[in-house]
Amino acid sequence: MIDYRLLQAMAAVLEQGGFEKAANYLHLTQSAVSQRIKQLEHLLGQPVLIRSQPPRATSLGQRLHNHLQRVRQLEAGLELSANPEDLIIRITVNADSLDTWLPAALVLEDYPLLRFEVSVEDQAVGLRRMKQGEVMACLCASAEPVNGGDVIPLGVMRYRALASPAFIQRYHLTPPEPATFHQAPCLVYSRDDRLQHQFLADVAGTEPLYTHHLPSSEGFIKAAKAGLGYGMMPELQVADELQSGQLVDVMPGYSLDVPLYWHFWQMESPVMETLRTSVARAAGTALY
Repeated sequence: MIDYRLLQAMAAVLEQGGFEKAANYLHLTQSAVSQRIKQLEHLLGQPVLIRSQPPRATSLGQRLHNHLQRVRQLEAGLELSANPEDLIIRITVNADSLDTWLPAALVLEDYPLLRFEVSVEDQAVGLRRMKQGEVMACLCASAEPVNGGDVIPLGVMRYRALASPAFIQRYHLTPPEPATFHQAPCLVYSRDDRLQHQFLADVAGTEPLYTHHLPSSEGFIKAAKAGLGYGMMPELQVADELQSGQLVDVMPGYSLDVPLYWHFWQMESPVMETLRTSVARAAGTALY
């Protein structure tokens, strides 16, 4: 039987992004964390970590990390932790959901002492953290479940290509001439954000010539209102700006629907089932 203190040390290195941060998180010395990892690798006869920056799990390390996540789920559901305050639910979600409809779904009346540790990834790539065993659930745009996992559809988030009226005028986008859209600057949330590229591919078969990278959902909208660029924004988040005319469609009538899915482990604890039900209910109200 594997000592779970060794698995927890490995998980801390992966989740915190390094040995020093893991040591601080576990209230141990860095040497003690390193010794636990070496002890685990000696016990198993092969490495569990790739000593890169940040450290990455080997294939075996990923399997062990997935196993530990399932144990954590069972502990959360059965409340086996020494203190209820120690129950931590780790999930990864897309920024636009976190900034709009998702927070209300995280309020679980039956589990008032839960702590959430939420990481943000683009909806197209968030599943990577689930595959690597770093999280208990994932909200993303992929419909393909991970090994040992399951998935339910939540609905679609509708995006529109929007800009300020001044931006539209400055770049002569009225009337719309899709062939010239790629010459205007566009906003992207991160290098994984391909919604603007999809928009241009759909309407003009081109790609943007230059982009502004703005890793803030709120800052993204403010930048568009200020006239820095155009971007794909969820209707749900900009209803007031659309109604007031602060933002207008670059291509009237165009929208892009992004499907969202909730991924969870098949060995689902009661608390994670409750969370899944709450998320599905909130999505049914907010999404298309």
